Amino acid sequence: MSDRNDAVATFGDRHAEGVLEVSHDPRSLDAGGFWVVVLTFEGELTAIRMRLATSAARTKTPPPAVEVSNEALEAWSTSLDRHAYEAGVREIRARIAAGEVYQVNLCRVLSQELPEHADLDLLAAVLRQGNPAPYAARIHVPTAGLDLVCASPELFLSRTGDRIVSAPIKGTAPTVEEMLDKDYAENVMITDLVRNDLSPVVRPGTVAVDGLCVPEVHPGLTHLVSTVTGRLRPDVSWADILAATFPPGSVSGAPKSTALQAIRDLEPVPRGPYCGAVGWIDADRNEAALAVGIRTFWSERESGRRVLRFGTGAGITWGSDPAGEWWETVLKARRLVSLAASITTRTDAGVRP
Repeated sequence: MSDRNDAVATFGDRHAEGVLEVSHDPRSLDAGGFWVVVLTFEGELTAIRMRLATSAARTKTPPPAVEVSNEALEAWSTSLDRHAYEAGVREIRARIAAGEVYQVNLCRVLSQELPEHADLDLLAAVLRQGNPAPYAARIHVPTAGLDLVCASPELFLSRTGDRIVSAPIKGTAPTVEEMLDKDYAENVMITDLVRNDLSPVVRPGTVAVDGLCVPEVHPGLTHLVSTVTGRLRPDVSWADILAATFPPGSVSGAPKSTALQAIRDLEPVPRGPYCGAVGWIDADRNEAALAVGIRTFWSERESGRRVLRFGTGAGITWGSDPAGEWWETVLKARRLVSLAASITTRTDAGVRP
């Protein structure tokens, strides 16, 4: 069977297979068909038109027991170690004090060598059970160089007809009682940024905040989530929408232009699909669901080796404590990395569930 026919993509109750077309042009997304979309944080689009095979509810299974510990991270290398990350936090606070920026999302990319026989389908199954997420995805399209598993809790953009929705996450703690004033202030700031991002592509007067700083519980942590909605202008294309809103404000910062400059200055490696957009667009039905590509694993080749990558980060404001922000990146990563041991350490890692 060819790679084109081996290609599969699953998003909740949607399952697509068989590559019909690969495009890197956002104008293709309005041309009809069901498109699987991966847009890197750096803006590189891979869109694959596929056959939508099924749309059926998936049976839920109880999550497995998993030992979650900070030690699970020790087997992974990191693009920013603790010293460098905390120095980055201090530099961002200096830029805030100078009036250059208000908030910056500072991230690091974790990497671990992946056995050749390791199967990310197994990781996807483990994450579905041990870390269920509203925007879970499994994309395996060899011809497009995509092999990733996403367990994102965050909606970048959804579309139903002319209605568009974005639900940024800002504020993370083990429980809602442990949220800081800084978490709420950060959420409000990014919600306002998202409102501004949507304004050029929606009808005047239709932007609304339907929920602000709403606590949302996920395995091992709690987030604050806000929901911003609007009604699209009749002549707006997907190229217009992405140009206005990407990259997501929750994983860049405010103002977005100076936050992106800080990210370029302080992060030593590209984020890739992490903090980008992962999801689907059904151009025939004017429907879509694109997640912010957080809680995402992806496989790449590096010097002939197969490498698994995973990103984690935190939003930095004037009220940030460097050590506290480092530990937020640990909190966000440790459960997922512990679950990933199912394919990075098991000798039968190539066996599908």
